[in-house]
Amino acid sequence: MLVTLKEIMEMAEEKNIAIGSFNASGLEAIEAELAAAEELQLPVIIQFAQCHEPWIPLATIGPIMVDMAKKSSVPVCIHLDHGETLEYLKQALELGFTGIMYDGSTLPYEENLANTKKAVEMAREYGASVEAELGSMGKRETGAGDSGAGTDDDTKIYTDPDLAARFVAETGIDALACSFGTTHGIYLTEPKLDFDVVRNVRAKCNNIPVVMHGGSGVSTEDYHKAVDAGVRKINYFTYMDKSGGNAVADYLKTLKDGEPVFFSSIFMAARAAMKENVQGAMKVFAKED
Repeated sequence: MLVTLKEIMEMAEEKNIAIGSFNASGLEAIEAELAAAEELQLPVIIQFAQCHEPWIPLATIGPIMVDMAKKSSVPVCIHLDHGETLEYLKQALELGFTGIMYDGSTLPYEENLANTKKAVEMAREYGASVEAELGSMGKRETGAGDSGAGTDDDTKIYTDPDLAARFVAETGIDALACSFGTTHGIYLTEPKLDFDVVRNVRAKCNNIPVVMHGGSGVSTEDYHKAVDAGVRKINYFTYMDKSGGNAVADYLKTLKDGEPVFFSSIFMAARAAMKENVQGAMKVFAKED
């Protein structure tokens, strides 16, 4: 069942849980994510980030995402993650995406504000919802190649709750990605999260759903604290992706010398592992662990 980001955030708010938001890096990932959600009977967000365009074009994977969501037995939002240009956001909306994120976090505040307003206006024409970001998680959004993820990073800018109140009021967004100590990619040290940022943003922004980026690798205890503070969407990809890679590596070790390697066997091993990893994450986000 295809639903909007706003609708799925309302479900999360009603149950005081966070909805897992997982990247569609390919068909196998989508299958793993939807199968996990359907077995647990939990809502889910399947998203595609603009920086993943080299992996598979949005024009190719987008219609597949929307079609599979419509056929799912659970509520599914098809979301664009880290849209960097208004043109790319429009492409996703035209494909049927029900949520878009405009990421102007690296831009000057006024430019981020102006572009986010345009994104909201455009999304409303398609009946879709909008997530935006204020503050910066630092590093590259993909987390790829970030050997320093989780260490000190002076490019991080924590979200200012007072500025967030102005930003939310002027843009009319449906969810706000906040920087409160997470980093994209793999953590090499334990992240130190400031949950007061989340609580203060919620208090000053009429309880807007807060989005947690850089969700992989956070402890169960901190996930629960984040949800209790008001996080309603958790972006999770790196550890899911890593679980699929590890499963492939383990499968290859079982082959005897000279035994043929079949791609179908590789992707089935990765899909099964990703499904299990996603289910574990979803249980934690829903506080069912």
